[in-house]
Amino acid sequence: MPSLYLIRHGIAEERENYLEDDTKRPLTDEGRKKTKQVAKRLYDLGLRFDLLQTSPLVRARQTSDIFTDVFGNCPVEQEAELAPEGNIDSWLKGISAWLTQHPQPSKASLGIIGHEPDLTTWAEMLIWGESRGVLVLKKAGLIGLSLPETQPWLGNGVLFLSIPPKLLI
Repeated sequence: MPSLYLIRHGIAEERENYLEDDTKRPLTDEGRKKTKQVAKRLYDLGLRFDLLQTSPLVRARQTSDIFTDVFGNCPVEQEAELAPEGNIDSWLKGISAWLTQHPQPSKASLGIIGHEPDLTTWAEMLIWGESRGVLVLKKAGLIGLSLPETQPWLGNGVLFLSIPPKLLI
């Protein structure tokens, strides 16, 4: 079963300071520091990615930069559907195509870096086929799901990890 890790971007600057263009809101110094600690801990625990996808927003790209610094030569793609209010169906089509090209799809490990409430909504849709509003994902936190080897994925994912950053640093 392929593994999917949903990672929320690290602590970012206050929204009020970026009212004209929230897409440019960066991580704070504390956000960079904590995100690096989380990434190092996950790496030390043996987590690896075959692909890391990130939202195009600055804070998510900065989070992915930290992960790639820690994880080494992990391939990274910017994915428009990971921006706020992205379309899960469109994203799933792309991931399905990527998996068909992967040498061992059943062992594939994919990390996606995005935003709330989209990441928990997507996780719940993959697990239950609908959003229930019960999962919580803190900044720099992680949700791990196992996906079935073939579609449909919606409603057939298995939650195996939900961890706040405070347990990793």
